[in-house]
Amino acid sequence: MATKNQAASNDSMTRARLIDALNEDLAREYQAIIGYINYSQVLKGAAYMNIAGELEIHASEELAHALTIAKQIDYLGGMPTVTPKPVKTSEKATDMLRFDLENENNTIQNYRERVRQCEELGEFALAEQIREILVQEQEHQIDLATALGENVPDVTKPNERA
Repeated sequence: MATKNQAASNDSMTRARLIDALNEDLAREYQAIIGYINYSQVLKGAAYMNIAGELEIHASEELAHALTIAKQIDYLGGMPTVTPKPVKTSEKATDMLRFDLENENNTIQNYRERVRQCEELGEFALAEQIREILVQEQEHQIDLATALGENVPDVTKPNERA
């Protein structure tokens, strides 16, 4: 039977766990790049022309995020993943925008947790870089919710993902 201190140490953040978590984030960034490129090109109709152009911008911002995360994985002594998370597709524009919004919601929640984990390890510079990424991810979330005619989802509560 594990003691209370052993259980606490099992739950504490390590560099190896942070690398694993960052690789999940990197796979999510790859997913976002692919999704935004695809969706920006296949959205049809006058109602979607503005958001399609915005999605092209999002794709390049997600590439910058992926480069930042990969660089930090390498800094921590890990190997950046090369495999994206699966990308959902649809013939319906609203479905594509919803997929993107759900992914952004998950990304924001994960990066908020990552900031806490980085700070727990004393990786304050990495935490700041993730905060900068969070600013753009929240802008993406706003753009997508607005395009869907919805309020921005509240993703402040951990493990209550939209």
